[in-house]
Amino acid sequence: MDKTTRLREENIGSLLLKFFIPAIVGNVVNALYNIVDRIYIGRGVGDLALAALSIIFPIMIITSGFGMLMGIGGGVLQSLNLGKGDKDKAEKVLGNTFILLIIASIIVSILCFIIKTPLLKAFGASKNTIQFAEEYLSIILLGTIVQNLGFGLNNSIRSEGNANIAMITMIIGAVLNIILDPLFIFVFKMGIKGAAIATVISQTANTIWVIAHFRSTRSVLKLKKENFKLNIEIVKGIVAIGMAPFAIQAAGGAVNILLNKQLIRYSGDSAIGAMGVITSISMLIIMSIISITQAAQPIIGYNYGAKLYFRVKKTLKLAVIGATILGITADIIIQLFPEHIIGLFNKEPQLMQIGSVGLRITLCMLPIIGYQIIGGNYFQAIGKAKTSMILSMLRQVLVLIPLLIILPKYLGLIGVWIAAPISDIISFFITVFLFNKEVKKLDIYELDSSTLDNKIVA
Repeated sequence: MDKTTRLREENIGSLLLKFFIPAIVGNVVNALYNIVDRIYIGRGVGDLALAALSIIFPIMIITSGFGMLMGIGGGVLQSLNLGKGDKDKAEKVLGNTFILLIIASIIVSILCFIIKTPLLKAFGASKNTIQFAEEYLSIILLGTIVQNLGFGLNNSIRSEGNANIAMITMIIGAVLNIILDPLFIFVFKMGIKGAAIATVISQTANTIWVIAHFRSTRSVLKLKKENFKLNIEIVKGIVAIGMAPFAIQAAGGAVNILLNKQLIRYSGDSAIGAMGVITSISMLIIMSIISITQAAQPIIGYNYGAKLYFRVKKTLKLAVIGATILGITADIIIQLFPEHIIGLFNKEPQLMQIGSVGLRITLCMLPIIGYQIIGGNYFQAIGKAKTSMILSMLRQVLVLIPLLIILPKYLGLIGVWIAAPISDIISFFITVFLFNKEVKKLDIYELDSSTLDNKIVA
Protein backbone atom coordinates (compact mmCIF):
# COMPACT_ATOMS: atom_id res chain seq x y z
CA MET A 1 0.00 0.00 0.00
CA ASP A 2 1.58 3.34 -1.03
CA LYS A 3 1.77 6.37 1.27
CA THR A 4 -1.29 8.15 -0.12
CA THR A 5 -3.51 5.08 -0.59
CA ARG A 6 -3.25 4.22 3.10
CA LEU A 7 -4.72 7.65 3.93
CA ARG A 8 -7.87 6.41 2.22
CA GLU A 9 -7.98 2.77 3.33
CA GLU A 10 -6.03 2.09 6.54
CA ASN A 11 -7.71 1.94 9.97
CA ILE A 12 -7.99 5.50 11.32
CA GLY A 13 -6.79 4.72 14.85
CA SER A 14 -3.76 2.84 13.55
CA LEU A 15 -3.02 5.52 10.96
CA LEU A 16 -3.35 8.36 13.44
CA LEU A 17 -1.00 6.59 15.86
CA LYS A 18 1.56 5.97 13.10
CA PHE A 19 1.56 9.67 12.23
CA PHE A 20 1.34 10.85 15.84
CA ILE A 21 4.37 8.99 17.22
CA PRO A 22 6.91 10.51 14.83
CA ALA A 23 5.21 13.91 15.10
CA ILE A 24 5.34 14.02 18.90
CA VAL A 25 8.88 12.64 19.02
CA GLY A 26 10.05 15.32 16.60
CA ASN A 27 8.12 18.15 18.25
CA VAL A 28 8.97 17.20 21.83
CA VAL A 29 12.64 16.85 20.96
CA ASN A 30 12.46 20.26 19.27
CA ALA A 31 10.67 21.80 22.27
CA LEU A 32 13.18 20.17 24.61
CA TYR A 33 15.94 21.79 22.57
CA ASN A 34 14.38 25.19 23.38
CA ILE A 35 14.14 24.23 27.03
CA VAL A 36 17.71 22.95 27.18
CA ASP A 37 18.82 26.10 25.34
CA ARG A 38 17.27 28.24 28.09
CA ILE A 39 18.70 26.01 30.82
CA TYR A 40 22.23 26.38 29.40
CA ILE A 41 21.82 30.14 29.01
CA GLY A 42 20.14 30.58 32.42
CA ARG A 43 22.83 28.61 34.22
CA GLY A 44 25.82 29.42 32.01
CA VAL A 45 25.23 33.12 31.33
CA GLY A 46 22.69 34.26 33.95
CA ASP A 47 19.15 35.39 34.67
CA LEU A 48 19.57 38.62 32.66
CA ALA A 49 20.45 36.61 29.55
CA LEU A 50 17.35 34.51 30.23
CA ALA A 51 15.29 37.71 30.35
CA ALA A 52 16.92 38.87 27.08
CA LEU A 53 15.73 35.69 25.37
CA SER A 54 12.17 36.49 26.42
CA ILE A 55 12.50 39.93 24.84
CA ILE A 56 13.83 38.46 21.58
CA PHE A 57 11.16 35.77 21.52
CA PRO A 58 8.41 37.92 19.88
CA ILE A 59 10.77 38.78 17.02
CA MET A 60 11.64 35.11 16.52
CA ILE A 61 7.93 34.24 16.59
CA ILE A 62 7.15 36.79 13.88
CA THR A 63 10.06 35.80 11.60
CA SER A 64 9.22 32.09 11.91
CA GLY A 65 5.57 33.00 11.26
CA PHE A 66 6.43 33.48 7.59
CA GLY A 67 7.69 29.89 7.57
CA MET A 68 4.30 28.82 8.93
CA LEU A 69 2.44 31.00 6.43
CA MET A 70 4.07 29.38 3.42
CA GLY A 71 4.85 25.97 4.91
CA ILE A 72 1.48 25.09 6.43
CA GLY A 73 -0.46 26.73 3.59
CA GLY A 74 1.54 24.74 1.06
CA GLY A 75 1.28 21.52 3.06
CA VAL A 76 -2.52 21.67 3.33
CA LEU A 77 -2.89 22.53 -0.36
CA GLN A 78 -0.65 19.58 -1.25
CA SER A 79 -2.78 17.21 0.89
CA LEU A 80 -6.00 18.40 -0.74
CA ASN A 81 -4.56 17.93 -4.25
CA LEU A 82 -3.18 14.49 -3.44
CA GLY A 83 -6.64 13.54 -2.13
CA LYS A 84 -8.08 14.59 -5.49
CA GLY A 85 -5.45 12.50 -7.30
CA ASP A 86 -3.68 15.56 -8.80
CA LYS A 87 0.00 14.86 -8.06
CA ASP A 88 1.28 17.32 -10.69
CA LYS A 89 -0.63 20.19 -9.04
CA ALA A 90 0.70 19.11 -5.63
CA GLU A 91 4.29 19.28 -6.96
CA LYS A 92 3.66 22.76 -8.38
CA VAL A 93 2.46 23.80 -4.92
CA LEU A 94 5.67 22.40 -3.42
CA GLY A 95 7.86 24.35 -5.85
CA ASN A 96 5.95 27.58 -5.21
CA THR A 97 6.16 27.02 -1.45
CA PHE A 98 9.95 26.66 -1.70
CA ILE A 99 10.39 29.97 -3.54
CA LEU A 100 7.94 31.85 -1.32
CA LEU A 101 9.81 30.69 1.79
CA ILE A 102 13.09 32.05 0.41
CA ILE A 103 11.64 35.42 -0.65
CA ALA A 104 9.75 36.02 2.60
CA SER A 105 12.73 35.03 4.78
CA ILE A 106 15.15 37.38 3.01
CA ILE A 107 12.76 40.35 3.23
CA VAL A 108 11.86 39.88 6.90
CA SER A 109 15.46 39.32 8.05
CA ILE A 110 16.69 42.49 6.27
CA LEU A 111 13.87 44.58 7.76
CA CYS A 112 14.58 43.28 11.28
CA PHE A 113 18.30 44.05 10.91
CA ILE A 114 17.56 47.63 9.92
CA ILE A 115 15.38 48.37 12.98
CA LYS A 116 16.98 45.88 15.41
CA THR A 117 17.96 48.18 18.31
CA PRO A 118 14.81 50.35 18.45
CA LEU A 119 12.77 47.17 18.02
CA LEU A 120 14.35 45.55 21.09
CA LYS A 121 13.87 48.68 23.20
CA ALA A 122 10.25 48.93 22.11
CA PHE A 123 9.75 45.26 23.06
CA GLY A 124 10.92 45.77 26.64
CA ALA A 125 14.74 45.54 26.63
CA SER A 126 16.24 47.38 29.60
CA LYS A 127 19.77 48.73 30.02
CA ASN A 128 20.56 45.44 31.78
CA THR A 129 19.36 43.15 28.98
CA ILE A 130 19.84 45.11 25.72
CA GLN A 131 23.42 43.89 25.08
CA PHE A 132 22.51 40.23 25.53
CA ALA A 133 19.48 40.68 23.28
CA GLU A 134 21.42 42.37 20.46
CA GLU A 135 24.19 39.76 20.49
CA TYR A 136 21.76 36.87 20.21
CA LEU A 137 19.37 38.45 17.69
CA SER A 138 22.10 39.58 15.26
CA ILE A 139 23.18 35.97 14.72
CA ILE A 140 19.68 34.45 14.74
CA LEU A 141 18.52 36.81 11.96
CA LEU A 142 21.29 35.48 9.71
CA GLY A 143 19.67 32.06 10.01
CA THR A 144 16.11 33.13 9.20
CA ILE A 145 16.18 31.61 5.71
CA VAL A 146 17.39 28.18 6.86
CA GLN A 147 15.00 28.19 9.81
CA ASN A 148 11.97 28.86 7.62
CA LEU A 149 12.97 26.53 4.81
CA GLY A 150 13.57 23.63 7.19
CA PHE A 151 10.38 24.16 9.16
CA GLY A 152 8.20 25.15 6.21
CA LEU A 153 9.12 22.27 3.91
CA ASN A 154 8.86 19.79 6.77
CA ASN A 155 5.09 20.39 6.63
CA SER A 156 5.21 19.26 3.00
CA ILE A 157 7.00 16.07 4.03
CA ARG A 158 4.27 15.35 6.58
CA SER A 159 1.50 16.20 4.11
CA GLU A 160 2.70 13.58 1.61
CA GLY A 161 2.46 10.92 4.35
CA ASN A 162 6.18 10.73 5.25
CA ALA A 163 5.71 11.25 8.99
CA ASN A 164 8.89 9.38 9.98
CA ILE A 165 11.06 11.57 7.74
CA ALA A 166 9.42 14.68 9.24
CA MET A 167 10.26 13.36 12.70
CA ILE A 168 13.91 12.81 11.77
CA THR A 169 14.08 16.41 10.52
CA MET A 170 13.08 17.71 13.95
CA ILE A 171 15.43 15.33 15.76
CA ILE A 172 18.47 16.23 13.65
CA GLY A 173 18.27 19.94 14.49
CA ALA A 174 17.33 19.47 18.13
CA VAL A 175 19.99 16.90 18.99
CA LEU A 176 22.69 18.84 17.15
CA ASN A 177 21.74 22.02 19.03
CA ILE A 178 21.76 20.24 22.40
CA ILE A 179 25.29 19.01 21.64
CA LEU A 180 26.61 22.33 20.30
CA ASP A 181 25.10 24.59 22.99
CA PRO A 182 27.41 23.59 25.88
CA LEU A 183 30.35 23.46 23.47
CA PHE A 184 29.95 27.09 22.39
CA ILE A 185 28.74 28.44 25.76
CA PHE A 186 31.04 26.66 28.21
CA VAL A 187 34.03 25.32 26.24
CA PHE A 188 34.52 28.19 23.78
CA LYS A 189 33.30 30.76 26.38
CA MET A 190 31.11 32.53 23.81
CA GLY A 191 28.14 33.08 26.13
CA ILE A 192 24.82 33.97 24.53
CA LYS A 193 26.48 34.41 21.11
CA GLY A 194 27.51 30.77 21.27
CA ALA A 195 23.93 29.68 21.87
CA ALA A 196 22.80 31.63 18.80
CA ILE A 197 25.56 30.14 16.60
CA ALA A 198 24.62 26.63 17.76
CA THR A 199 20.99 27.30 16.81
CA VAL A 200 21.81 28.54 13.29
CA ILE A 201 24.14 25.59 12.58
CA SER A 202 21.39 23.19 13.70
CA GLN A 203 18.78 24.88 11.51
CA THR A 204 21.13 24.70 8.52
CA ALA A 205 21.53 20.95 9.02
CA ASN A 206 17.70 20.64 9.10
CA THR A 207 17.32 22.47 5.81
CA ILE A 208 19.98 20.42 4.02
CA TRP A 209 18.21 17.23 5.15
CA VAL A 210 14.76 18.44 4.01
CA ILE A 211 15.89 19.57 0.56
CA ALA A 212 17.82 16.32 0.08
CA HIS A 213 14.61 14.41 0.86
CA PHE A 214 12.67 16.06 -1.97
CA ARG A 215 15.46 15.17 -4.39
CA SER A 216 15.52 11.52 -3.26
CA THR A 217 13.50 8.40 -4.05
CA ARG A 218 11.87 8.51 -0.59
CA SER A 219 9.61 11.43 -1.43
CA VAL A 220 6.16 11.20 -3.00
CA LEU A 221 6.50 14.74 -4.34
CA LYS A 222 9.62 16.05 -6.09
CA LEU A 223 11.23 19.47 -5.86
CA LYS A 224 11.62 20.43 -9.53
CA LYS A 225 13.05 23.63 -11.04
CA GLU A 226 10.16 23.92 -13.51
CA ASN A 227 7.78 24.35 -10.56
CA PHE A 228 9.72 27.29 -9.08
CA LYS A 229 7.92 29.79 -11.31
CA LEU A 230 5.28 31.42 -9.12
CA ASN A 231 1.68 30.77 -10.14
CA ILE A 232 -0.66 33.49 -8.91
CA GLU A 233 -3.54 31.08 -8.18
CA ILE A 234 -1.31 28.71 -6.23
CA VAL A 235 0.25 31.60 -4.31
CA LYS A 236 -3.22 32.89 -3.40
CA GLY A 237 -4.21 29.41 -2.20
CA ILE A 238 -1.07 29.01 -0.08
CA VAL A 239 -1.43 32.44 1.49
CA ALA A 240 -5.18 32.04 2.09
CA ILE A 241 -4.74 28.75 3.95
CA GLY A 242 -1.49 29.72 5.67
CA MET A 243 -2.80 33.08 6.83
CA ALA A 244 -4.50 31.54 9.88
CA PRO A 245 -1.35 29.99 11.41
CA PHE A 246 0.62 33.10 10.41
CA ALA A 247 -1.91 35.31 12.16
CA ILE A 248 -1.69 33.08 15.22
CA GLN A 249 2.10 33.36 15.18
CA ALA A 250 2.10 37.12 14.61
CA ALA A 251 -0.54 37.53 17.31
CA GLY A 252 1.62 35.45 19.62
CA GLY A 253 4.45 37.89 18.95
CA ALA A 254 2.20 40.88 19.67
CA VAL A 255 0.96 39.30 22.89
CA ASN A 256 4.54 38.60 24.00
CA ILE A 257 5.47 42.23 23.38
CA LEU A 258 2.54 43.44 25.48
CA LEU A 259 3.28 40.77 28.08
CA ASN A 260 6.91 41.91 28.43
CA LYS A 261 5.84 45.51 28.82
CA GLN A 262 3.28 44.64 31.50
CA LEU A 263 5.78 42.42 33.35
CA ILE A 264 8.36 45.23 33.36
CA ARG A 265 5.72 47.69 34.55
CA TYR A 266 4.31 45.55 37.37
CA SER A 267 7.42 43.59 38.36
CA GLY A 268 10.80 43.72 36.53
CA ASP A 269 13.47 41.72 34.69
CA SER A 270 12.97 38.69 36.97
CA ALA A 271 9.33 38.44 35.87
CA ILE A 272 10.37 38.56 32.20
CA GLY A 273 12.90 35.80 32.86
CA ALA A 274 10.20 33.76 34.61
CA MET A 275 7.86 34.29 31.67
CA GLY A 276 10.56 32.94 29.37
CA VAL A 277 10.64 29.73 31.40
CA ILE A 278 6.82 29.51 31.41
CA THR A 279 6.81 30.00 27.64
CA SER A 280 9.28 27.13 27.19
CA ILE A 281 7.15 24.78 29.30
CA SER A 282 3.99 25.92 27.53
CA MET A 283 5.65 25.31 24.16
CA LEU A 284 6.54 21.75 25.15
CA ILE A 285 2.92 20.99 26.05
CA ILE A 286 1.30 22.86 23.16
CA MET A 287 3.67 21.24 20.66
CA SER A 288 2.68 17.84 22.07
CA ILE A 289 -0.97 18.68 21.41
CA ILE A 290 -0.14 20.14 18.00
CA SER A 291 1.51 16.79 17.20
CA ILE A 292 -1.99 15.32 17.21
CA THR A 293 -3.22 17.95 14.76
CA GLN A 294 -0.16 17.35 12.56
CA ALA A 295 -0.94 13.63 12.58
CA ALA A 296 -4.60 14.30 11.77
CA GLN A 297 -4.09 17.00 9.12
CA PRO A 298 -3.01 14.81 6.17
CA ILE A 299 -5.72 12.24 7.04
CA ILE A 300 -8.43 14.91 7.24
CA GLY A 301 -7.19 16.85 4.20
CA TYR A 302 -6.90 13.77 1.99
CA ASN A 303 -10.22 12.19 2.99
CA TYR A 304 -12.09 15.50 2.85
CA GLY A 305 -10.75 15.97 -0.69
CA ALA A 306 -11.73 12.37 -1.50
CA LYS A 307 -15.23 12.92 0.04
CA LEU A 308 -14.74 10.13 2.58
CA TYR A 309 -16.43 12.10 5.34
CA PHE A 310 -16.92 9.21 7.78
CA ARG A 311 -13.12 8.92 7.99
CA VAL A 312 -12.84 12.65 8.67
CA LYS A 313 -15.30 12.35 11.60
CA LYS A 314 -13.49 9.37 13.10
CA THR A 315 -10.16 11.19 12.88
CA LEU A 316 -11.59 14.27 14.61
CA LYS A 317 -13.10 12.23 17.45
CA LEU A 318 -9.85 10.43 18.22
CA ALA A 319 -7.82 13.65 17.92
CA VAL A 320 -10.01 15.51 20.45
CA ILE A 321 -9.84 12.64 22.95
CA GLY A 322 -6.06 12.41 22.65
CA ALA A 323 -5.54 16.19 22.98
CA THR A 324 -7.74 16.36 26.08
CA ILE A 325 -5.86 13.52 27.80
CA LEU A 326 -2.54 15.23 27.09
CA GLY A 327 -3.80 18.54 28.50
CA ILE A 328 -5.11 16.99 31.71
CA THR A 329 -1.89 15.04 32.33
CA ALA A 330 0.32 18.11 31.79
CA ASP A 331 -1.85 20.26 34.08
CA ILE A 332 -1.60 17.76 36.95
CA ILE A 333 2.22 17.73 36.72
CA ILE A 334 2.43 21.54 36.64
CA GLN A 335 0.11 22.05 39.61
CA LEU A 336 2.06 19.51 41.70
CA PHE A 337 5.66 20.46 40.89
CA PRO A 338 5.95 24.14 39.77
CA GLU A 339 9.03 24.96 41.90
CA HIS A 340 10.95 21.95 40.61
CA ILE A 341 10.18 22.91 37.00
CA ILE A 342 11.27 26.55 37.38
CA GLY A 343 14.37 25.52 39.33
CA LEU A 344 15.69 23.56 36.36
CA PHE A 345 16.35 26.83 34.54
CA ASN A 346 17.66 29.16 37.24
CA LYS A 347 17.90 29.04 41.03
CA GLU A 348 17.65 32.80 41.60
CA PRO A 349 15.10 33.04 44.48
CA GLN A 350 13.00 35.90 43.12
CA LEU A 351 12.73 34.32 39.67
CA MET A 352 11.72 30.98 41.23
CA GLN A 353 9.05 32.55 43.44
CA ILE A 354 7.51 34.65 40.65
CA GLY A 355 7.79 31.84 38.10
CA SER A 356 6.13 29.16 40.26
CA VAL A 357 3.02 31.28 40.80
CA GLY A 358 2.91 32.35 37.14
CA LEU A 359 3.33 28.80 35.85
CA ARG A 360 0.45 27.43 37.92
CA ILE A 361 -1.98 30.19 37.00
CA THR A 362 -1.08 30.76 33.35
CA LEU A 363 -1.37 27.09 32.32
CA CYS A 364 -4.26 25.99 34.55
CA MET A 365 -6.67 25.66 31.59
CA LEU A 366 -4.57 23.13 29.68
CA PRO A 367 -7.36 20.48 29.79
CA ILE A 368 -9.53 22.55 27.40
CA ILE A 369 -6.79 23.94 25.15
CA GLY A 370 -6.54 20.71 23.17
CA TYR A 371 -10.14 20.99 21.98
CA GLN A 372 -9.50 24.57 20.82
CA ILE A 373 -6.40 23.59 18.87
CA ILE A 374 -8.08 20.60 17.19
CA GLY A 375 -11.16 22.71 16.37
CA GLY A 376 -9.16 25.58 14.86
CA ASN A 377 -6.89 23.30 12.87
CA TYR A 378 -9.83 21.32 11.45
CA PHE A 379 -11.01 24.40 9.57
CA GLN A 380 -7.46 24.91 8.33
CA ALA A 381 -7.16 21.27 7.18
CA ILE A 382 -10.32 21.51 5.02
CA GLY A 383 -9.25 24.83 3.51
CA LYS A 384 -11.56 27.13 5.54
CA ALA A 385 -8.76 29.45 6.55
CA LYS A 386 -10.88 32.43 7.63
CA THR A 387 -12.74 30.51 10.31
CA SER A 388 -9.50 28.92 11.51
CA MET A 389 -7.91 32.35 11.79
CA ILE A 390 -10.88 33.82 13.69
CA LEU A 391 -10.85 31.01 16.26
CA SER A 392 -7.11 31.30 16.77
CA MET A 393 -7.21 35.09 16.97
CA LEU A 394 -9.96 34.92 19.60
CA ARG A 395 -7.71 33.23 22.13
CA GLN A 396 -4.50 35.12 21.41
CA VAL A 397 -5.69 38.56 20.36
CA LEU A 398 -9.34 39.53 20.53
CA VAL A 399 -9.83 38.26 24.08
CA LEU A 400 -6.32 38.02 25.56
CA ILE A 401 -4.94 41.46 24.66
CA PRO A 402 -7.82 43.44 26.26
CA LEU A 403 -7.49 41.27 29.39
CA LEU A 404 -3.73 41.93 29.55
CA ILE A 405 -4.40 45.66 29.38
CA ILE A 406 -7.30 45.81 31.86
CA LEU A 407 -6.65 43.20 34.57
CA PRO A 408 -3.15 44.31 35.69
CA LYS A 409 -4.51 47.80 36.42
CA TYR A 410 -6.55 46.31 39.25
CA LEU A 411 -4.66 43.14 40.17
CA GLY A 412 -1.03 43.95 39.33
CA LEU A 413 1.18 40.98 38.42
CA ILE A 414 -1.59 38.47 39.22
CA GLY A 415 -3.71 40.21 36.60
CA VAL A 416 -1.03 39.44 34.01
CA TRP A 417 -1.03 35.76 34.98
CA ILE A 418 -4.82 35.21 35.02
CA ALA A 419 -5.43 36.86 31.63
CA ALA A 420 -4.44 33.66 29.75
CA PRO A 421 -6.76 31.17 31.52
CA ILE A 422 -9.74 33.56 31.31
CA SER A 423 -9.08 33.97 27.59
CA ASP A 424 -8.90 30.17 27.23
CA ILE A 425 -12.32 29.70 28.85
CA ILE A 426 -14.08 32.32 26.69
CA SER A 427 -12.46 31.05 23.49
CA PHE A 428 -13.27 27.43 24.36
CA PHE A 429 -17.04 27.99 24.37
CA ILE A 430 -16.95 29.88 21.06
CA THR A 431 -14.85 27.10 19.49
CA VAL A 432 -17.28 24.44 20.73
CA PHE A 433 -20.18 26.23 19.03
CA LEU A 434 -18.49 26.77 15.63
CA PHE A 435 -16.67 23.43 15.53
CA ASN A 436 -19.74 21.33 16.37
CA LYS A 437 -21.79 23.25 13.82
CA GLU A 438 -19.22 22.50 11.10
CA VAL A 439 -18.81 18.83 12.01
CA LYS A 440 -22.59 18.32 11.71
CA LYS A 441 -22.27 19.33 8.06
CA LEU A 442 -20.21 16.19 7.46
CA ASP A 443 -23.34 14.10 8.07
CA ILE A 444 -25.12 16.04 5.33
CA TYR A 445 -22.18 15.76 2.94
CA GLU A 446 -21.96 12.02 3.65
CA LEU A 447 -25.67 11.53 2.98
CA ASP A 448 -25.51 13.51 -0.27
CA SER A 449 -22.47 11.51 -1.39
CA SER A 450 -24.23 8.18 -0.63
CA THR A 451 -27.37 9.28 -2.53
CA LEU A 452 -25.26 10.20 -5.56
CA ASP A 453 -23.44 6.84 -5.46
CA ASN A 454 -26.77 4.99 -5.38
CA LYS A 455 -28.05 6.94 -8.38
CA ILE A 456 -24.88 6.08 -10.33
CA VAL A 457 -25.22 2.38 -9.46
CA ALA A 458 -28.91 2.44 -10.45
